[in-house]
Formats: sequence, C-alpha cells, structure tokens
Amino acid sequence: MNRAAFTFSAVVVAILLSYALHQALDVAPTEATMGNVQRIFYYHASSFAVAFALFGVNLIASVLYLVRRNAPSAPAADAVAVAGAEIGVIFCSIGLIDGMLWAKPVWGIWWTWDPRLTSTFVLWLIYVSYLMLRRLSESGQAPTLAAALAIFGFVDVPIVYMSIRWWRTQHPQPVIFGESGSSGLDPAMLKAFMINIVAFMCYGALLFWVRYKLERARQQLREAQAVHSLQLARMEAR
Repeated sequence: MNRAAFTFSAVVVAILLSYALHQALDVAPTEATMGNVQRIFYYHASSFAVAFALFGVNLIASVLYLVRRNAPSAPAADAVAVAGAEIGVIFCSIGLIDGMLWAKPVWGIWWTWDPRLTSTFVLWLIYVSYLMLRRLSESGQAPTLAAALAIFGFVDVPIVYMSIRWWRTQHPQPVIFGESGSSGLDPAMLKAFMINIVAFMCYGALLFWVRYKLERARQQLREAQAVHSLQLARMEAR
C-alpha cells in the first residue's frame, strides 16, 4: 500500500468511524433500563468482533506457517500471524476495559468471575503470552512455538462466544442470534450496531495492514543484516 492508498483508506475509515459514532450516540434510542450507559455496547461488541476476526487470521496464518515453514512464503505467513495477534490483543483489551466501564454503573462492580468474563480474560492472557514469546525468546524456534500456541489459544474463542449460551452468567444474554434466532434490538439500535461493526472492522483491517507491512520490513532488514554479517565473516576469513 503506497502513501496515497493509505491516506485514502485512512480518510474512509475516519468517515466511517465518525458516522458510526453519530449513529451510536445520536441516532440510536436510549435503552429503557440502563439509559445512556448502554451505548457502550456498540463499541464493546464491535471491539470483540474485530479481536475475534484477527485471532482467526492469526490461527490461519499460524497453521500455514507450520505446514510450509520451509517455503519462501513462510515469513509472510509469520508476519500475518504476528500482526493479527498484536492488533487483536489491542481490540480485546479495549473490549475488556469498556466492558468494565459498562459493568460498574449497571452491576455495581467493575468485574465478576463469571464464565464469559473469565474465559475472555484467559483469552487475553493467552495472546499476550503469544506476543511475549515472540518478543522475549531469542530461539530460532520461537515462531514455530508461537504458532503452536496460537492454534491452542484460538480454542478459547468459541468458548468465549458460547459461554453465555452454555452457562448461566451475569453477562447479558445475546441480543444478536439469540435463542429465537432473531435480533432483540430496536431496528435503530440494530442499524447503529451494524454500522459500528463495519467501521471497526475497517479500522482493524487498516491497522492490521500497517502492522503487517512493518513486520515484513523488519524481517527483510534482519535478513539483510544476516547476509551482510555473513559476507563480512567470509571477507575476514580470506
């Protein structure tokens, strides 16, 4: 992506986010029970939607890396995995934080160890561990070990999603694709929610692409440094 394409994409994403903000704060009606604090829902759910999507990208890229780690395309798959995990953790962190901001006025507490919240926190810990393994390990096997951890970690994503269906939790029951198969939201709320999902997905995709390009540049720099060091060693050996 060249500078012009990035600028255009950033402007489009900014417009989408602004429109989504307008829909969530001005157009969507106020929820009868919780009041205006319920508007956090549009950002809370959207953040987790992006996080889950990027963790899925991380899973696919990790599998491809393990299957073809000796192929020329392996570094690109590894870069996709890293970018997906990093941006996914950012949006997962946002979801946890605004979830606590929502919980305090509604539940009277910042946090409770119910199945949905606990499984989400475990998911966050798994992917933070993935990033720490990538950052702190100097072993050449770090990408392989991280890929295996990513495959294990993604198992928690469907657990998080299904937790409010499998167990009785303090977390609200699903309003999208609930037991009736339809939405429990007011049509204006549903419209605002879907617009925010689209806006956040586009924003996440843009951040992912920038992080991917940065990781590929780092890989190419490390390869160039390794080649340069090898050439110097050969010259000194003569």
